[in-house]
Amino acid sequence: MSEKSLIIVESPAKVRTISKFLGRNYQVMASVGHVRDLPEKELGVDVEHDFTPQYVTIRGKSKILNGIKKAAGEVEKVYLAPDPDREGEAICWHIAQEIKKKYQGKPVYRLLFNEITKSAILEAIAHPKNIDQHRADAQVARRILDRLVGYKISPLLWKKVQRGLSAGRVQSVTVRMICEREAKIAAFKPQEYWSITAKLEAAAPPIFKAQLHKLDDRKAKLDDQAQAQELTDELKQQSFQVKQVKRRQKRRYPYPPFITSHLQQEAARKLGYRAKKTMLIAQKLYEGIETDEGPVGLITYMRTDAVRVAKEAQAEAREYVHKHLGAEYLPAEPPVYKSRKSAQEAHEAIRPTSVFRTPESLKNRLNKEQWLLYQLIWQRFVASQLNPAILDTTTVEIQAGRGYFKAHGSVVRFPGFLKVYVEAKEEDKKEDATEEQPLPALEAGQPLKLLDLLPKQHFTQPPPRYTEASLVRALEENGIGRPSTYAAILSTIVVRKYVVNQQKRFHPTQLGQLVNELLVNHFPDILNVEFTAQMEDQLDKIEAGQADWVESLRRFYTPFSQNLQLAETEMRNVKLEARKTELNCPQCGQGLVIKWGRNGEFLACTGYPECRYTSNFKQNEQGEIQLVVEEKTEEACPKCQALLVVKNGRYGKFLACSNYPQCRFAKPLTTGVSCPEDNCSGYLAAKRSKRGKTFYGCSNYPKCNFALWDKPIPEACPQCGLQFLLERSQRGNNYLYCYRKDCGYRREIGES
Repeated sequence: MSEKSLIIVESPAKVRTISKFLGRNYQVMASVGHVRDLPEKELGVDVEHDFTPQYVTIRGKSKILNGIKKAAGEVEKVYLAPDPDREGEAICWHIAQEIKKKYQGKPVYRLLFNEITKSAILEAIAHPKNIDQHRADAQVARRILDRLVGYKISPLLWKKVQRGLSAGRVQSVTVRMICEREAKIAAFKPQEYWSITAKLEAAAPPIFKAQLHKLDDRKAKLDDQAQAQELTDELKQQSFQVKQVKRRQKRRYPYPPFITSHLQQEAARKLGYRAKKTMLIAQKLYEGIETDEGPVGLITYMRTDAVRVAKEAQAEAREYVHKHLGAEYLPAEPPVYKSRKSAQEAHEAIRPTSVFRTPESLKNRLNKEQWLLYQLIWQRFVASQLNPAILDTTTVEIQAGRGYFKAHGSVVRFPGFLKVYVEAKEEDKKEDATEEQPLPALEAGQPLKLLDLLPKQHFTQPPPRYTEASLVRALEENGIGRPSTYAAILSTIVVRKYVVNQQKRFHPTQLGQLVNELLVNHFPDILNVEFTAQMEDQLDKIEAGQADWVESLRRFYTPFSQNLQLAETEMRNVKLEARKTELNCPQCGQGLVIKWGRNGEFLACTGYPECRYTSNFKQNEQGEIQLVVEEKTEEACPKCQALLVVKNGRYGKFLACSNYPQCRFAKPLTTGVSCPEDNCSGYLAAKRSKRGKTFYGCSNYPKCNFALWDKPIPEACPQCGLQFLLERSQRGNNYLYCYRKDCGYRREIGES
């Protein structure tokens, strides 16, 4: 009689996929993530006794855990197969501990695979491993470290600022980066400068542009319009002639296949996906999709910082390329890409599990979002295995009197990897208008005809606010977090209302700036980018067996606890602060003070509770506090007939009764667009989701749940007559379009 085996994975989706690869002698069960963790409502770490964690079964997991124990007692072998990372190793360790309590001596093996395909699963079963204790220890250390920071600092913020706030070892550093970027933007003073572009024509087409770059033997520097116009008038009188032509051949090499951070960045730029959405879709592609050949994982493990590719995958890619593109696209040897020093080389890059599962062959098996992400991963991988592109580049120097202009152009001689994949441009990268343009045949000494000379005003720009893509890149470059944490970090800081994502850029809230200021002042190490990166390196050393996790925590906790004690007594108590102003209450004449509330700073009367007057305020350029005069409307309150006024709240502007607090009536501010649902008398208003994202919903909610993500504009569609259009910004293009799918009207903003 053949022996029975139990395989434990994390998700039910993996159960369905793997079960169909194996015979009846294998039972596959899901732990549905972690089964044990630190308790929710207490620290759960014995600091005095080597930081011993006090694990409890996660609420709702007892039934699952008991089922695993029971199944383990009925088989000969237990294989633990959660994801191949620290988190997965910790899950293995916890399950093993639970099994061993009741079933002493049973073999417990670790299965490691980077893709969920039949061959990969069978190979893993044929060569089982032991649980990597060092890797599990690294995850234990990370969990305790984060618990110490969160559960020690958060109550302090509750006491000093407001209840419900949280601090996090990595999230707080990320908020600091956003706050510091905002401070640089606020302090930035733009400087004016001018450029001059010549529009030129040679003997043969095409017309091209050249940029002024030198005057005599120095760099051209034009500070104002007068200088630019004077020089433009001078250069118009000169003859334009080609002084020098430089031609060279340039090779553009392909990018390596995706790692987690690069996938998140590219999906944000090309597809408009947020990091969390990208990872959720990738998880489904990894765990298994029903295809013509049955259920199969379509991509390799998607949490990785390694660019290594299995030789078998490279051989398959070369076979595909030779057949479909031609031998000229293949390098003599498969390319080798170098991972970062800290990358886990046991992992692979993110790639399709089979390059022969082309995006086109899966179009009817995937939804649109899954298909677009799979296509991105497939194209990037195939391109990474191709020859470089060969470009003929030309740089032309043109003289006009004492002015020297430059024009650049390039022509693709051999497309190479560009045949398959072109990297999206970084959103904050400045572009030269004369780059990559087609140039006519030009030779030194050749005269050119000036068609136009265009002076243009510019201003130096402050550093841009972070997008999801650029913030992920910054976290990676600074060594903050790891592939599995980027999406969670970005989601958490928005949910906690420390930042908002407006027009795809991160802005710190007033709350975020306040909390950041307090934490930076009292926990300089915790909020230090370099210190956070060093802690990540220390966790890597624990995983490699080069450091002891208890000793690492001890070195962290000693100075941390000292800072904590000082902060208890020295941190500002924002709750109790009442900063005096020169203003008097317009209702009772007593003084007004600045206080802190759930929605940030506000003015309050010192006569409280007899006088309950409050108001928003602003500061002028001289730093003087000024009342924000509420914008009155002609609309009467339906409850008390007083006029409604426009107020600012935690979710933006809204209408409220001017008789507050006696009358507390309030409603959303209309966009001017009526709800399009039949028999609904409501209007569309801007609202904020729990995750801080603006959407536009019906004012009659919950009776009517109509909602849109794109902003409705009260302008009738010229094509079908619908009384509103929607505004969308997509990859730098702003346009209006019709809500009706069968209409298809679309217009770039600025067009008539």
